[in-house]
Amino acid sequence: MALVRRRPSGEIESIRRDIERMFEELGEWPGRFRPWWGRRWLARVAYFPTLDMFDKKDEIVIKAELPGIEKEEVDISVTEDTLTIKGEAKKEEEIKDEDYYCCERSYGSFSRSIDLPVAVQPEKVKATFKDGMLEIHLPKAAKPKGVKVEVK
Repeated sequence: MALVRRRPSGEIESIRRDIERMFEELGEWPGRFRPWWGRRWLARVAYFPTLDMFDKKDEIVIKAELPGIEKEEVDISVTEDTLTIKGEAKKEEEIKDEDYYCCERSYGSFSRSIDLPVAVQPEKVKATFKDGMLEIHLPKAAKPKGVKVEVK
């Protein structure tokens, strides 16, 4: 009987390769993490509108993609530090044949809350919706002036 040298580091390397292959098969995930269930599964059960948020001198502007959604189906609420966008993406047609090659579009209700980087004036928020793009302008709240405190 021949003795075979055991290499524990080789077993660990094999496990690492298997895990990397699993994540490659699940597909890329936007952001800093990849959940174990993969993007393909998530696309079937959840809808999260993508958005851009940028800072102008006197306002915060948010642009959100809402393809296939009517403006009457969008609900926007704002507090001084949070914006919430709600709505529902409805399936356009019922396909009786189950011979899909690929189904990546997402459907269903969604609600997305965004923490705003600065306080805004909720009563002055304006939004426009055109061709599936929602644009929200959130005027910044006036910065409180500093008060000098006398130390006694």
